[in-house]
Amino acid sequence: MNIYVGNLSFDATEADIEDAFAEFGEVKSVSIVKDRETGRSRGFGFVEMNDRQAGQQAIDALNLQKIGGRAVTVNEAKPREDRRGGGGGGGGGRGGRRW
Repeated sequence: MNIYVGNLSFDATEADIEDAFAEFGEVKSVSIVKDRETGRSRGFGFVEMNDRQAGQQAIDALNLQKIGGRAVTVNEAKPREDRRGGGGGGGGGRGGRRW
């Protein structure tokens, strides 16, 4: 189960998050999303747990609880949208000139 963790303190570490979630079951992975240019946390991350039931228990217990000194938002991660392709609006035509 993939779990979204938002509103993280910029000082929170992956170990802080893993410790909080490990109480509910085996944590497969933890990743904090970081800014490409600065390397600083963007304030959210993901936890992957092997057992769906343990993941749901963690979500129920940890949502709005403090991790790293800040109340976090915890819910099931939504699948990532495909950013390739797709529309994008074209600009409107300029129309003909009137003489």
